[in-house]
Amino acid sequence: MPMRNLHRRDDGTYCGSGGGSDAYTGLRIASIFIIMATSMFGALFPVVARRVQWLRALIPTAAFQVAKYFGSGVIIATAFIHLLDPAISELTSPCLSDAWQEYPYALAISLCSIFSIFIVELVAFRWGTSVLKKIGVGHIAEGHGHGEHAPEPTHDKIVPSNDTGSDIGLAKERSTDDLEAAPKHGHGAIGSVSDSAIAQIIGVAILEFGVLLHSVLIGLTLAVDPSFKILFVVIIFHQMFEGLGVGSRLAYMELPRAYNHVPIIGAVLYGCTTPIGIAAGLGVRTTYNPNGATASIVSGVLDAFSSGILIYTGLVELMAHEFIFNRAMIEESSNRHLAFALGCMMLGAGLMALLGKWA
Repeated sequence: MPMRNLHRRDDGTYCGSGGGSDAYTGLRIASIFIIMATSMFGALFPVVARRVQWLRALIPTAAFQVAKYFGSGVIIATAFIHLLDPAISELTSPCLSDAWQEYPYALAISLCSIFSIFIVELVAFRWGTSVLKKIGVGHIAEGHGHGEHAPEPTHDKIVPSNDTGSDIGLAKERSTDDLEAAPKHGHGAIGSVSDSAIAQIIGVAILEFGVLLHSVLIGLTLAVDPSFKILFVVIIFHQMFEGLGVGSRLAYMELPRAYNHVPIIGAVLYGCTTPIGIAAGLGVRTTYNPNGATASIVSGVLDAFSSGILIYTGLVELMAHEFIFNRAMIEESSNRHLAFALGCMMLGAGLMALLGKWA
């Protein structure tokens, strides 16, 4: 590590304005493309697999459900283990002044983020509902179409699934063209097909915002961190699992044809952000010190803010709406299907939490 403008504390931490590590330059450059490939694969594969008929025929339907619930667990674990805990460490760094040690700023920022996202989503749904009412379309504000307030279906025929764990209790007899042409309520709930496009796009946009901030910071750290080799291997799996979580949510969006490009754009954005962060980190590595006071404050604040976004999204949008407020899951699914979904979600959370031991 360059020693210019740095001072070493008793605990071994380098503080100041000096640069990060300049070792493994060639491998760091190669990591841009390697991580882009793995991130793109994780995010795009679920989306493409559900759209391409021959590929969808090759993959068991149960695999899509595994990816969906596994991804939910990954996102929840990311919020607590990979965002909130690092934010606490960064904002209590010994490189910062004593004022930063006197209050749990990371937790306060995360709390503000949760309320901010809740208010933004609430306002967006109220505005969207009023717009839809003016043009004579149904509402979107009642629990995202989940729970006891969800309107009853008028055209879909609901039939039991074949009990293979493939569709968690329900299968709809609708053609692929019908699904592409008209949206239905997201997260697997029963409801009219006119309400959910705005709700789904808002929810996924909030999720993407939190994940993208996190991914850029990961890229910056990887570009300058002296423990590159271990971090590189862990981040490959980290980004692929997190991409699987994002991609599985994008794949299950049921949108009108005019919005069919939204899941693809979301997956591509996710795949590009960490490589962009790595490239930016390589560009400023002579001056950017990840342990410096400025870097600790910036990354700590952004990590804390992102953690609030993913905590809200994971617990409300994914856990609550997938299980508690999902009439299909509560009333129609067997205990076996419920255990299957819970097991997949906890497996995703467990594996992502385990990765937190190294990164």
